[in-house]
Amino acid sequence: MRKYWENPANTELTSSEARVPESFQIGNVRIAPATVLAPMAGVTDTVFRRFIRNVNLKPADDRQLTGRESGCGLIMTEFTSADGILRGKDKKAKRYLHFYEDEHPISAQLFGSNPQVMADAARMVEDLGFDLVDLNLGCPAKKVVKCNGGSGLLRDLPVIRSIFEAVRAAVKVPFTVKFRAGWNDEEIVCVELAKMAEDCGLCAVALHARTREQGYSGQARWDWIGAVKDAVKIPVIGNGDIRTPGDACRMVAETGCDAVMIGRTAPSNPWIFRQIEQYCDRGGMGVSPVQAERSSAALYDEPTELDRYQMIRTYFQMLIEEELPDAVGKMKQFASWFTHGVPGGAGLRKAIYESKNAPEILSRAEEFFEARLCGAGALARED
Repeated sequence: MRKYWENPANTELTSSEARVPESFQIGNVRIAPATVLAPMAGVTDTVFRRFIRNVNLKPADDRQLTGRESGCGLIMTEFTSADGILRGKDKKAKRYLHFYEDEHPISAQLFGSNPQVMADAARMVEDLGFDLVDLNLGCPAKKVVKCNGGSGLLRDLPVIRSIFEAVRAAVKVPFTVKFRAGWNDEEIVCVELAKMAEDCGLCAVALHARTREQGYSGQARWDWIGAVKDAVKIPVIGNGDIRTPGDACRMVAETGCDAVMIGRTAPSNPWIFRQIEQYCDRGGMGVSPVQAERSSAALYDEPTELDRYQMIRTYFQMLIEEELPDAVGKMKQFASWFTHGVPGGAGLRKAIYESKNAPEILSRAEEFFEARLCGAGALARED
């Protein structure tokens, strides 16, 4: 196999026609465009999900032409304990599964190791109105793995099969799975697992092309995604190391995957989904990575200083209005991701970290950006 992961920055597209598909189908649910916001613990709550959808809204004219409102096709919840759902009194699980009507299509991601518990939890998720249910076999966190959840199950394929069969029999909505390639490089099970998922009636699979042992380090092995795509007929969603619109198109070109899933890039660049559509529409697919980097301004829109200000203010205001118990922590977390690379961002981060409550954090951000925007305006007038 070609080792795409060794030097992805110099890999040419294999086809000038390769682009992220305009849509794909998971069971009876149409996802348009074929982009997915990855489930991320501590990140993809209802505020962040709606924020991503809104910041990637298409202009009214484009919506009329394409029938799509947002550049992000499918959103997913944080991974949620099936045991916690069944306990009923688990406030965290209830909060994770809270969503609004404008979030459709939306998938609930569950984790656990007991087939019957997983089936009962999936049935409750279906009753709540989710469009899809997803099984997490990818989380590498020790506290999850030691309970045989997440990627811990990758060493026990018979149990996975039992979960697949129990959940598939319990719900009518599309059932999917997100998994890693294996426990480590010596225990790669992604192709076998994908075939098992297809045999058990699952509607799609998503592969994060790393092992549990890797965690989030090293480079994703996109050839594993290609191997899974070659092995099954159900849709395959590729995940891992999509940092730019060009990366998304290259993943499709190199693996043949039906859709792309984006995780850690989304908090640092919330516009990534809209930029992928622009990149495809403006002919970036046949451009080499080096050329794309040189001409990125023409291939997709970079956010202005005003865009950044409006974005961070909107997200912070949404957190305050939702009255989440961890709103202050989320604001500080988001500021850490988003302000790197912003001139003077270190000062803003320091001011935010020292703030005591959510309104104070919002005020600090507003003061920072308004000062920068006023300064830019003054400079423009002087010119």
